[in-house]
Amino acid sequence: MTATLPYLDEADVFGLVPFVDAVAALAKALSGGLDPQASLQRSIHDVEHGQLLLMPAETAAAVGVKLSTVAPGNSDRALPRIQALYVLYDRVTLTPVALLDGTALTTLRTPAVSAVAVDHLAAPEARHLVVLGSGPQAWGHVEALRAVRPLSDVTVVGRDPDRAAALVARVRDSGLDARVGSHDDIADADVVVCATTARQPLFDGSQLRPGTCAVAVGSHEPEARELDDVTIGAAERVVVESRDVALREAGDIIQAVRAGVVGEDNLIELRDAVHLTPTTGSSVFKSVGMGWQDLVVADLAHQRWAERGHA
Repeated sequence: MTATLPYLDEADVFGLVPFVDAVAALAKALSGGLDPQASLQRSIHDVEHGQLLLMPAETAAAVGVKLSTVAPGNSDRALPRIQALYVLYDRVTLTPVALLDGTALTTLRTPAVSAVAVDHLAAPEARHLVVLGSGPQAWGHVEALRAVRPLSDVTVVGRDPDRAAALVARVRDSGLDARVGSHDDIADADVVVCATTARQPLFDGSQLRPGTCAVAVGSHEPEARELDDVTIGAAERVVVESRDVALREAGDIIQAVRAGVVGEDNLIELRDAVHLTPTTGSSVFKSVGMGWQDLVVADLAHQRWAERGHA
């Protein structure tokens, strides 16, 4: 059966669903009643060289599952750290209808989810984006956030100078001013995105000026974090995809709750955040990634693929 299934590769995924459309689709799903809190849970299994993740999801339109791997050693092999395959099913018959490049899907949907949150948190005039990290997620966040804010200045802070310079060149080619910077540039940021493999906070939150929106997407483990207690404690709004999932997987949030700098009841779920207006105060969005996000974007890609006469 799988030999006859259509396969949407990286070019198909990004060609069919630009970042701006992915942002709109996810926002529409949330404002339309999708409840991340009620979503199917993913399972994470440790294997010798990394992790296996099984991420099932169901919406009113479709059913799907992402089969994902995390291999920390792949950076030394010139391979992606995260790789995935997505299987999309008919919602009623549960017949497989398409396979998609799950790695591309992850690169698309994670920044799009961040953009949904940033659109309701960051100052409307936010222009300076500081990105910590230089991989696919760093690039994706530049593309997604420029769809919701008038970005004019991008600063890339990365451990690998060559990778940081390559990302800067790519951002410049897309029409934005960009440069390689340092952690000192955080003090002048309107939005800070953390898209790294760090397990300890990347910067001192006292560096952030009031009103900064901080986004962290790099980890989904209780022991790992990118944001410190100062950053989270100073935030007027702390937004998560799902309170239960954040308290189970988001080290940034779990450790801040333990330290008493934010209460569980003060966490704002993303489906409620989409009804907020941007704040002048500081804010935080912590994402661990959820299956419903992949499904919303995968289903849209498949719909558009079918509309173009491929069905």
